[in-house]
Amino acid sequence: MAAQHTYRVIVRGNWDRLSEASRATLLAEVDDHGMAQLRFTPEGSLVYDTALVSFSYRYTIVSDAEDGEEMAAALAEEKAEAALRAAGHGYRNLRAKATDMDTMKINRKGR
Repeated sequence: MAAQHTYRVIVRGNWDRLSEASRATLLAEVDDHGMAQLRFTPEGSLVYDTALVSFSYRYTIVSDAEDGEEMAAALAEEKAEAALRAAGHGYRNLRAKATDMDTMKINRKGR
């Protein structure tokens, strides 16, 4: 059995060819998707602003350590694509960056 690692993944993208219905929905829900709601979750946390130019998702992905950050990033991109398609929102230029939380070095200040 392979060791499991926890990854924090940020998926960024741009809104593309949003329908009037998508624009209306996104603008109506913009207060629910601001910086205050920014969290890493398994379901993903969507963040965007009223300009409707770009967005980001924050995911927590648990995956085999041997698969590494690339696999975690790919899994998060798939989740983001599925969520955007399900909502009917147009998007482009998805890119993901993963950080392995189990290997991350924490520098603590001396007391």
